[in-house]
Amino acid sequence: MRLLTSIALACVSVLSHGLAALSAPATSVVIPSDHPLIYFNGRWDASPGTWWAGSGFKLHVKGLTSLLLNLGPHTTAPLASIGVSVNYAPFYTVNVSSGANVIPLSDPSSAQKTPVKGPTQVVRINVEGWQNNRINLESITLNKVISMTRIGFKSRLCSRKTGKPKEAQLLPYTPSKLALQFIGDSLSAGVGSGSQGQFLPQGVNQAWPFLTGEFFKGEHRVNAQPGAALSDIVSYGNEHGLSFQYFKTEDTGYFYTTDHNFTTPWNFARDRPAPTHIMIHIGANDASQNVTAAGFVQTYLTFLNRLRDLYPSQPIFVFTPWGWPNADGTVSYYYQGQYERIVRERQLSGDRNTFLVNTTGWVTWEDVFPDNQHPNVDGHQKIASLFENWLIEWGLRPESHWATPV
Repeated sequence: MRLLTSIALACVSVLSHGLAALSAPATSVVIPSDHPLIYFNGRWDASPGTWWAGSGFKLHVKGLTSLLLNLGPHTTAPLASIGVSVNYAPFYTVNVSSGANVIPLSDPSSAQKTPVKGPTQVVRINVEGWQNNRINLESITLNKVISMTRIGFKSRLCSRKTGKPKEAQLLPYTPSKLALQFIGDSLSAGVGSGSQGQFLPQGVNQAWPFLTGEFFKGEHRVNAQPGAALSDIVSYGNEHGLSFQYFKTEDTGYFYTTDHNFTTPWNFARDRPAPTHIMIHIGANDASQNVTAAGFVQTYLTFLNRLRDLYPSQPIFVFTPWGWPNADGTVSYYYQGQYERIVRERQLSGDRNTFLVNTTGWVTWEDVFPDNQHPNVDGHQKIASLFENWLIEWGLRPESHWATPV
């Protein structure tokens, strides 16, 4: 009888479709979206809400055991896909929507759940998609005790003695000294095959710019829009080109957004730290829209002049196209010789910090999706590896460790 009594006291039987709440002392910490220790990266509007693939935030927390995001009404409906990385482990996908969202602190698809370790934790969160990519952050709740509800069938919830819950503490996040800025189109934004809805499985987090940033342990910012030209023209559903949109908070999706159908100037002082290196791979859609070589070169040179006003001494890397690989082994190129001309013009004007990255031969038929000739997951990894090696030969070295330790 004593044994049965002790079991009854230790466990609660829950009947089919009953409601159960695990009552344990909670020490939750609510962080408002304007808290100064949230490190925002990428482009955020005043709501605050994300624009452009890869935008997000980073947290440095002591004593983290659970994480909940409270998202507002400007969040993409029915959901937005975010990438989550804890303590610099590989990113995994979590779908979120307006309201309260529990964020798992390990990959939910992994058979082996890894507990959060270490005295402090770094959580990195970003939006994966080049569209349907808005999260409207209202607050963050650390170490909230989650109640279990609607347990189906007969379940038995057993309590166990626990110590006093730890109160989480938000700490400063120190960004990397390297900040890599990428500017481009669909070839940099994480576009997948048509059968995958035009997204890589993990969106921009599997694209070569993001992979390059991870390799160098740097901050990465990706302003890349599928279908957009560099020229400020209408192209494949984009109302503007990158020569206009790069200087705005919003990506070109603003045009179709009913609750934010306008653009605002981006305050580049919000990029902390300022970019240390700028990479540009663009031109495919200018060529598709029959922009002349002379017109493209002039637009590119004007764009570089505007970038130099923002980034007076940073190295700028101008990529030649890797082209459109074909099944017969040939590759179709566009604006051949014009990227060399652009870099030569910059250097003749006295700019010795603009460099040509010749990507001829980097991408073959095996590296692309057959239905749209865009790099597949392995192709992006190949491009990232080739560019990482190129940068190392140029003189850039990966950081030896992440700037915020765990």
